[in-house]
Amino acid sequence: MVKETKFYDLLGVSPSASDTELKKAYRKAALKYHPDKNSSPEAAEKFKEISHAYDVLSDDQKREVYDSYGEDGLSGQGGGPGGMGAEDIFSQFFGGSFGGASARPTRGKDIKHAISCTLEELYKGRTAKLALNKTVLCKTCNGLGGKEGKVKKCSGCNGSGTRFVTRQMGPMIQRLQTVCDTCQGTGDICDPKDRCTTCSGKKTQQERKILQVHIDPGMKDGQRVVFSGEGDQEPGITPGDVIFAVDERPHDKFTRKGNDLYYEAEIDLLTALAGGDFAFKHVSGDYVKVTLSSGEVISPGSVKVIERQGMPIYRQGGRGNLFIKFTVKFPANGFADEDKLKQLESILPARAAVSIPKGAEVDEVSVVDVDPYKHNAGSRRDAYDSDEEEGQQGQGVQCASQ
Repeated sequence: MVKETKFYDLLGVSPSASDTELKKAYRKAALKYHPDKNSSPEAAEKFKEISHAYDVLSDDQKREVYDSYGEDGLSGQGGGPGGMGAEDIFSQFFGGSFGGASARPTRGKDIKHAISCTLEELYKGRTAKLALNKTVLCKTCNGLGGKEGKVKKCSGCNGSGTRFVTRQMGPMIQRLQTVCDTCQGTGDICDPKDRCTTCSGKKTQQERKILQVHIDPGMKDGQRVVFSGEGDQEPGITPGDVIFAVDERPHDKFTRKGNDLYYEAEIDLLTALAGGDFAFKHVSGDYVKVTLSSGEVISPGSVKVIERQGMPIYRQGGRGNLFIKFTVKFPANGFADEDKLKQLESILPARAAVSIPKGAEVDEVSVVDVDPYKHNAGSRRDAYDSDEEEGQQGQGVQCASQ
């Protein structure tokens, strides 16, 4: 459940809408209320509202905050007026506003990585050092691309790096957006001799940075660790985030469901019937010793629970539960002689009586171990087919010899 649905209602979608559904809804509403298409006083305000709603819901981090805490929770999350402008969002869909040249994006793309974690690491927590190759502003020229005062804004595109050209094709006039040929899309003009020698006028350079990713106890598969503003840098662009998503590896002994753990324990027949102890290694690294009460019969498939022995509850304290499903290992054939088996008869509950209706025909049969070759239905069919083919081949040879 989400705390409030105002932004979803503005776009006309449900709180479970996918990214694709959000994009379609915003595109439709933006075309309807854009001030260049709709001159009513209410349209401009409506356009701002739906653009702000899409700015929040199209960002995974902002959407998560909004769903949990509502619009009030977006303070400091870039969800207010300081976020992406309506025209900037609109330009992502339509390559520019109706009224003029396309605005450059104001925020860079997020960089997403998966971080593989074992169940033991998610139980105890871990810190991983990961190297990241990222684009940063050139430290020599501070992202200017040349000497200070020598880099001028391109007058041909007004610094946008793009310009519109109008072409007439018969009776139709087509307006196209293209890279500015004056500045080659950089938005700036700089004499070659004044260009920065470190970045060759590109304004950016590559940097290797080490990030420490803290995996807290109890984190779950798909949960994210976000480094705000650590994405690639570009002049005039707010860097995106670096996001690490937890990738929980399967465990060979335990299964996790939420905060609970599930373990399958095999016990011998005597322990299942008369009680006793068994032990196993927990994901914490410690061993757990379990005592089954004397006189309590553990049947195959039965489930018991050890409270508060599951996974840590993320940032809340406490732990989930540990569920144990039992399998019973029976003794091998011939484990006891006749005398001891008779003793078992006197201890165990009596055998169930054989019930056959009076007057019914009875076949006395015995069972044997399964022989995969002998008792496999496919093998028998192949044998019959082979016999048939041999008989047919024999008849064919006899007919040919006559």
